[in-house]
Amino acid sequence: MPLRSAWLINRTDAENGQSRADTRLAPLGAVTPVSGLAGRSGLLPGSPDGKSLTSALYVFSSTAGMTATIAPGRAVVQGSETAGAYPVVLTDYTNVTFADGDANNARTDLVVLRIYDAQFDNSGRTEAVLEILRGPTDGSLQLPQLPDASLPLASVLVPAGSSVGTGGIAWASAVTDLRTTTVGVGGILPLYGNTAEAGGYPGQYRDISSELQRWNGSQWVGYPAQLGGIAPTGRLATGSYVGQYRDNNGRLERWSGTAWLLALPSPVFAQNTDGGYCKTTTWSEAVTGTTGPTVTATFTAPVSGKVLVTVGYQGQSSVDGGWGRMSANIRKDTTLVLGPGTDETRSATTSNRGMQSVSTTFPVTGLTAGATYTAVSAYCSSATTNNHWFDNRFVRVDPML
Repeated sequence: MPLRSAWLINRTDAENGQSRADTRLAPLGAVTPVSGLAGRSGLLPGSPDGKSLTSALYVFSSTAGMTATIAPGRAVVQGSETAGAYPVVLTDYTNVTFADGDANNARTDLVVLRIYDAQFDNSGRTEAVLEILRGPTDGSLQLPQLPDASLPLASVLVPAGSSVGTGGIAWASAVTDLRTTTVGVGGILPLYGNTAEAGGYPGQYRDISSELQRWNGSQWVGYPAQLGGIAPTGRLATGSYVGQYRDNNGRLERWSGTAWLLALPSPVFAQNTDGGYCKTTTWSEAVTGTTGPTVTATFTAPVSGKVLVTVGYQGQSSVDGGWGRMSANIRKDTTLVLGPGTDETRSATTSNRGMQSVSTTFPVTGLTAGATYTAVSAYCSSATTNNHWFDNRFVRVDPML
């Protein structure tokens, strides 16, 4: 049989001792650690054309009947911690034959690569074998129990009443690939099966085809996170640590610990070039004589919780000695966070009849990082008899980082 194992039978035994070819072919040292003494059972990756992750010990059949073929390849089968890991090689295509189907119910058989070692399992056998474990015929289609020191290769659905004479097994749909991979310690594990399997140690890497991941001791984390690089669009729904960055369809975002925030918030600008007048002596967000909308700048508070608000307009009074002021109400949802105040501290002011252009800038602090706010233009006049004119009105909000 072309199946060989290194370090299973001593070469001083009377028969079938380990040969130099066995030692060269068997994958010594190819063990991904899962504990201090144990390694991960699995196949060695690789295929003749390099297009497949692994071709080793693939279970298939190209003809009708009850016989499947297992492709050559190399593997490591972990026994108990004291027994160690057994390197195995299958050097040629090998056939295995399934028992005929039960008369009444289908069953699911399991194809395994199994190690018998009389020194540790009291089996009375010392060999590596390809074995078919027959599933129960109670209609449950459950898999048979996996023995110790064995590596599952595939499950095969055996229909009720199947045999060579009845056409055998429907190979195109009956075989479920159960193979997994392993590599040497420190190597990048190509993921083939067992996607939910935990890492063996912090700093272990695996390749899931779409990205490189690192085991951090409790979970697999996308490699860009570990480098401090920018995670590509669609890769991270939740950040792994405060200060992580991602590209969200062209927006650079930073993880705050609870939410993704714009890493570098940009200024927000809103304006209305249609003029109107105000003659109320208390602050109003509307002017008369214009069909244009209220000037509203919607912005996201930066990480610092601080912004600079600038308001400006071109204006004049309708009476000598009159004045008008423009400022902004800062709101979070419908709650007023900051108003214009009772004086000119946070307002731009024009006076008398001559047309003037003015602006002012004031800070707003204590905002909640990542929350959405609005800066809404507000106006007042020196007297109800003064129709103070406001034209080319604008509100600008700049983040302070």
